[in-house]
Amino acid sequence: MRKTILTLSAAAVALTGGVAYSQTRGERADTNADGVVTLAEMQAKSAEHFARMDANSDGVLDAADRQAKMAEHFARIDADNDGEVTQAEMQAAHEARKERRAERMAERGAEPRERMGKRGGDRAAKMAERFAAADTDSSGGLTMAEMQAMHEARGERGHHGMRGKHGFGMADANGDKAITKAEFDTGVAARFAKLDADGDGKVTAEERQAAREARRAAWQERRAERRAQ
Repeated sequence: MRKTILTLSAAAVALTGGVAYSQTRGERADTNADGVVTLAEMQAKSAEHFARMDANSDGVLDAADRQAKMAEHFARIDADNDGEVTQAEMQAAHEARKERRAERMAERGAEPRERMGKRGGDRAAKMAERFAAADTDSSGGLTMAEMQAMHEARGERGHHGMRGKHGFGMADANGDKAITKAEFDTGVAARFAKLDADGDGKVTAEERQAAREARRAAWQERRAERRAQ
């Protein structure tokens, strides 16, 4: 359920700065299936991603695109179209997304990871608390405005908390809170250069794995710091 609510936040992050480079990794960007990703392949896949995020097709990712995408995601979760998203609707959307993710992983020959036990229960309890706090009119559902307020209160963090050097700071070169295609492409090139550890112009599976492990280690460190506070 926590992941379901954050679907909208992920869209907001991607459009206001947290460029979702994860969409350009691995098999998704390896268009010729040779096991490596070139800059041209990453740029091609990123161009598709930019086009999807650019809701009004004006060549800039800004607040207008963010609102349009959030409204699109909200409508998708609001199954009965009553203008409010209940916890049940969020859970249903989460389950549907989990099934799609499992199908994609099966196609890649990977086994899905299940999160169960006490941690899952803790997350559900915390999400229920956040939901109740966001439901300011106690209607049992979140309006678009309530959900957006909840995301803003939490810093508009996406699935991976993409901020800082991996987000707005990297892509929004002039700090105007909008990302042009040129800025986006520059960010993609910078991301590629970071992944390409040996500088040979190709990102191998080993380099992608090393990058994933580095991100996981950094995430665990930040999590430990937050728990210690």
